[in-house]
Amino acid sequence: MATVRNDLLDRIRKLETQVRELAGRSQTRPPLDQIKSGDVRITEGGQLAVTPPDKPFATFTVGEWPDGAYGLVARRMDGSYALTVEGEDDDRGTVRIWSRDTAERDRILLMDDKHSPRHLGRPWLPLQLHPTANQRTTDTAWAHAWVGISPVHNAVAHLQLTTYAEAGGRVRVLMRVEGGEAEVIDEWEAPAGKWTAHTVERPLHRAGFLDNVAIQVEHLSAKKRKTIETRLLSAYSRNTIRATEAPEAPAGREGDTGKPDPTLPVETDNGEHQDHEADNDKASAGKRDQAQH
Repeated sequence: MATVRNDLLDRIRKLETQVRELAGRSQTRPPLDQIKSGDVRITEGGQLAVTPPDKPFATFTVGEWPDGAYGLVARRMDGSYALTVEGEDDDRGTVRIWSRDTAERDRILLMDDKHSPRHLGRPWLPLQLHPTANQRTTDTAWAHAWVGISPVHNAVAHLQLTTYAEAGGRVRVLMRVEGGEAEVIDEWEAPAGKWTAHTVERPLHRAGFLDNVAIQVEHLSAKKRKTIETRLLSAYSRNTIRATEAPEAPAGREGDTGKPDPTLPVETDNGEHQDHEADNDKASAGKRDQAQH
């Protein structure tokens, strides 16, 4: 005769309870406003937006922009921009932080440069230039009037100067980027007997972010014992205004702005980290093999 365990009925009742729980859960939908674990991916276009009640705008939007590029917008509760990662192709993904004053014509407080991928766009920061003993001189050979060395933040240097020469003279500006040679970037005539203002605007070619740039303002008098004086009105660096102002890359540091950073797990289909550098190396090796065969 078969042996029946004493706890068989208890085990059957426990199994029945578990079956009822499973049957109940199968008929229950999870909350639609919660994600308890795991990654969230939106693929093949579209946007994710958070819209306050009774507002015609979203305080947070990320995803596809009208021209097919992708970007991000964070707004304040009055609807004004707070942060944007521009999604239009022409803006090249420029990051911008906006002021709260919507009446201002130009509200961008902080941004990277639109045309130069290695420089700060805003704020505009000063360039250091200091007067020398020859700021006012009678020398007929080139003499230093203003000199200084500054770290590079923005892409374009802007200097405003004014010169008075009793008998006329000349003024020039030299620039030397860290590791390079000094070169004359601008030179002009100072007519006799009047103040002559001049503005220098020059892309900081071959200068990387936070590299040092040395600037010298020099002048000479056209006649001996006749005075020439040069005053510095302003010296700062600014963002590019047009693509033609984008400075040349530093020697040996051309960079690759199209190369993505390593992906996050949420960016991959299987949730695993992928190394783009390894993928690129494999692709390059495959192309070399095809070329050899």
